[in-house]
Amino acid sequence: MEAGVKAYRGWLLPLVALGAWWLASEYGWSRSGLWVSPQQVLATAIHEVASGHLWVALGASLARDLSGFAIGAGLGLALGCVLGLSALGNRLLGPSFNTFKQVSLFAWIPLISVWFGLGDVAKVVFLSLAALVPVVVNTADGLRNVPLPLLEVARVYGYSRWQSLTLVRLPAALPSIFTGLYLGLIYSWLATIGAEYLLVSGEGIGNTLIDGSEHFRMDLVLFGMLVIGTVGWLLNSLARLAERRLQRLYGTF
Repeated sequence: MEAGVKAYRGWLLPLVALGAWWLASEYGWSRSGLWVSPQQVLATAIHEVASGHLWVALGASLARDLSGFAIGAGLGLALGCVLGLSALGNRLLGPSFNTFKQVSLFAWIPLISVWFGLGDVAKVVFLSLAALVPVVVNTADGLRNVPLPLLEVARVYGYSRWQSLTLVRLPAALPSIFTGLYLGLIYSWLATIGAEYLLVSGEGIGNTLIDGSEHFRMDLVLFGMLVIGTVGWLLNSLARLAERRLQRLYGTF
């Protein structure tokens, strides 16, 4: 019983905030034209879902997000392995990468917009950069910081370099690698909204927020924010589930 109560404690603050919002709307605590009621947001949500506008915008955003994440994560895993496994590679590429990661992500937008325009290609490039850095950092750190006793055991048993990599280094580095992939997925989703907001072209949930703000429709803005938060929560949950499944699967080898 107590465990069940603890599981629902996280709902307390959202429910209190929702109740306060409803009371403020019901009793007219604010006369601002920008104040909207929960009923207005719900009506907007129903309209966006029924008309198909939500699915078009969300589909475009998720397509960009997953494309950018796949490219950034793939390059990040490759570069992270080079930095984590090769001392020469770390000496040659490490200083340049450390300088690169100090540049703010949004500082790349002017350059990306000049090179790739304002369309989907520019947005996917931007999202790839968002996913790249955390994947590289965590992959390299995980491979570089494998406990020495494990490497000593591999050396005693006469493991080849390939066996040492697949049976010792990768299993030991998996938690760090998964952390990088998880962060890359979340960062790329957050960057999706930023890219759509700053590189204004085409469909997307970020463009829904822009339309709402330009027309002073706070119901549309709040609906877009709720969708963004819900999708982020779902991506977080799916990433954690995939991490647990893959760790169990790898542990059976």
